[in-house]
Amino acid sequence: MTDSDREQHDQFLRFFMRHEESLRVFLRSLLFTHDEEREVMQEVAVVLWRKFDVGMDSQSFCRWAFGVARMEALAFRRDRARDRHTFGDEVFELLSQTVVNHSSSLEAERRALDLCLKKLPEDQRQIIQNAYAPGVKIDQLANQMGRTAMALYKTLYRIRLTLMDCTRRVLATEEY
Repeated sequence: MTDSDREQHDQFLRFFMRHEESLRVFLRSLLFTHDEEREVMQEVAVVLWRKFDVGMDSQSFCRWAFGVARMEALAFRRDRARDRHTFGDEVFELLSQTVVNHSSSLEAERRALDLCLKKLPEDQRQIIQNAYAPGVKIDQLANQMGRTAMALYKTLYRIRLTLMDCTRRVLATEEY
């Protein structure tokens, strides 16, 4: 690998890693499952690497990457068009445009929520992580914890209110 190739590779990785989470959120909003999002994200990464132009700055890379992600998600949807549970093209376009228009605020909200989750007491953070893990049923989790489902729902409600207040304060102080 030449120095020029290494520089191109390093620059691509910096840009890609900076925008990867936003791209994942974008794809998640357009696809039904995390498996679909992961599959499409792999294709997006391949296309971005193959067609990467060293002359790009971070902002132009971001815009370009969102366009590639949108096209890959559309191609993925068309490949599975036989499934009767797919959105029409108009709904897909509306969703993708909405997410692109709000991607920076969504990213700021995600960062604020992450910060607020870290501020929670360990027991509350553990409850949130367990309750929102894939495939978890609240009644089973409550049973494991020795609580009723209603008691767990009330606890989750109070934690979500705390997180919502904290997130609003963080966003207000940092002026996102």
